[in-house]
Amino acid sequence: MSSLLYQQIARQLADDIRKGFYQPGERIPSVRKLSTQKGVSHATVLHAYATLEDQGLIRARPQSGYFVHNTPALTAPTPPIARVEQPYAVTRSGIISEILHQSRREGVIPLGAAVPSSQYLPLRALHQQMSKVTRFHSQRAYSYIFSPGYEPLRRQIAIRMRDAGAIVDPAEIVITNGCVEAIQLCLRSVTNPGDLIATEAPSYYGLVQLCDLLGLKVIEIPTDPDTGLSLESLEKAANKWPIKALVLTARAGNPMGATMPEDRQRKLVAMMAQRGLPIIEDDIYGELMFEPGRSKALKAFDCSDTVMYCSSFSKTISPGVRTGWVIAGRHQSGIEKLQTFTTLSACSVSQMSVAAYLENGGYDRHLRYLRQEYRKNLSSFQLAVQQYFPEGTQITRPAGGFILWISLPGGIDAQRLFEQALEHNISIAPGAVFSHSEQFNHCLRLNCGVPWNRETERAVMTLGVLAKGLLSKINALEDVGEEVA
Repeated sequence: MSSLLYQQIARQLADDIRKGFYQPGERIPSVRKLSTQKGVSHATVLHAYATLEDQGLIRARPQSGYFVHNTPALTAPTPPIARVEQPYAVTRSGIISEILHQSRREGVIPLGAAVPSSQYLPLRALHQQMSKVTRFHSQRAYSYIFSPGYEPLRRQIAIRMRDAGAIVDPAEIVITNGCVEAIQLCLRSVTNPGDLIATEAPSYYGLVQLCDLLGLKVIEIPTDPDTGLSLESLEKAANKWPIKALVLTARAGNPMGATMPEDRQRKLVAMMAQRGLPIIEDDIYGELMFEPGRSKALKAFDCSDTVMYCSSFSKTISPGVRTGWVIAGRHQSGIEKLQTFTTLSACSVSQMSVAAYLENGGYDRHLRYLRQEYRKNLSSFQLAVQQYFPEGTQITRPAGGFILWISLPGGIDAQRLFEQALEHNISIAPGAVFSHSEQFNHCLRLNCGVPWNRETERAVMTLGVLAKGLLSKINALEDVGEEVA
């Protein structure tokens, strides 16, 4: 109960600060005063204030109390919603391969690929569990663990799914080689080459390429940076085209970071259930919501076996362990068969090590740390972009995860910015790779899962200078055109 109280107090004060009730540099109520006002203990108020400190909203001054942190407000607008395009079947694999390659190159600041820095991963704890598994359970660890996967791991995932609002049995879970394999198995089980699926616009570039490999066509549904996929546009598209499935992320989407409100989640699941169309939910950032407990996965509202849930530990424990899972309902047997005769199984050592780490009890503490760090990182990136990028730049405000979507003004080509940034050893993800239409060519995605330090700030400042340079050239050409006309 006390944990809920401190979260409520922290949210209320955060709202008051953002609304301007307390100005930068002003003192907020003392612990004693707020404790009396709210009728709670001093410890509860201190916990709330510690949460606000972690968010960068307040600072403690010795012998003086707590004050609103004197940082500029985030005033840049959010990007506009996309528009509906015709279905398409095209590929941009070349640019995507370059982004992934550059993110691994020595000396490059990796703001392109959405890969968390190793600094934020529990590598020591994972190594300890892996050493124990390979030492004391080597016979099992070095053998196949066929689909559906290691039972103790499936049991731990079933427990964790309750945090997402979904009650599932361990027998309903299939362990996969990461989230991408989970999505691929789902798509292969409900579609055939040539079929049409619906996705968000913009959407994760890995999904875009996966659809190309499977011979699927895609219709992009406009997505709002705050409320997620447009249900109205989805309904119109479903009435016009023979959509076979919908793939989306309802919490902290990639690349926009949108989180769909609960009422719209319910409506979406009901809409697709009525049409008999499956939803493939990618919830890979679900455990990185900054205020856990305030949002649920789509699977939590699934009463008719409509949602095929996919996720992994790539963003929270390690991308290298390649440990994901899928909850596919009536499609489970088909998915197990597909997996058995393609990848055979997920890595046994990884499955057993991750299960041991989850059982050890340190994962929730690790998640609290990640949420605090990523929230602070996003705030630092947002304010730096607002400060250094051209006037008119638009920035998203994710409620979780560590990726930031930016819309550049004046027709700046983000692909050109990507090329110039590489000359300065900075990797970004240009908006063109998140769609096959041309409507996001002026956008880019930044990976904020890297430590915020002087080097990172210089990189963002450099990107801003480059963007301003590109905008100046565009304006100069327009001026020349007007003179000629």
